[in-house]
Amino acid sequence: MFRGKKYQESAKLIDRSVQYDPNEALDLVVKGASAKFDETVELHIKLGVDSRHADQQVRGAVVLPNGTGKTARVLVFTKDAKVEDAKAAGADYVGGMELVEKITKENWFEFDVVVASPDMMGIVGRLGKVLGPKGLMPSPKAGTVTPNVAPAVKEIKAGKVEYRLDKTNIIHCPIGKVSFGAEKLAENMDTLVKAVVKAKPAAAKGQYIRSCTVASTMGPGVKVSTAKYI
Repeated sequence: MFRGKKYQESAKLIDRSVQYDPNEALDLVVKGASAKFDETVELHIKLGVDSRHADQQVRGAVVLPNGTGKTARVLVFTKDAKVEDAKAAGADYVGGMELVEKITKENWFEFDVVVASPDMMGIVGRLGKVLGPKGLMPSPKAGTVTPNVAPAVKEIKAGKVEYRLDKTNIIHCPIGKVSFGAEKLAENMDTLVKAVVKAKPAAAKGQYIRSCTVASTMGPGVKVSTAKYI
């Protein structure tokens, strides 16, 4: 695979055979980020579970202490008094059937997170085929199906991230921007990994966290030692 000059220079800083201490790994990511924009730093965690089995799914949400560096656009499905509550909490879009139609008819996706009150799931359920593949379907596990829509919106705006296992048993999640610096990124990473460890399914056998890698948008991956979490 062809890699650019900047990528290759960043890769020279990293020893591929070494699992770095989290702070050291993130320091390398920050030093190696050479793009002209503020790159997002992502954490990739490979787990020793089988996502094909329902009892080995890993999914949840956690508020990162330093946020993600990006303010999520929140769409809320709710009605009556909760409409004003959601708007006051900072929701970008609030409504019901009219938003369902806008999504289905206009292919409209100007939002990053969907929150719904339980009494709206009857109509939100119709969007399953559209929202599901994009990872936007609200769920009780992620705290996005809740009667308390206002606190949910506030948490998302404060830097709440959702993590879920993909088909290859890996969790991919943003933990901030390069401009945060290694220390703040390490705090966010620590919070996320601890949440994933806490969410370990009872059916999981053997080593749970197989590997951890951090990388910026345009940079190479750096392996992280998970010894402190095992």
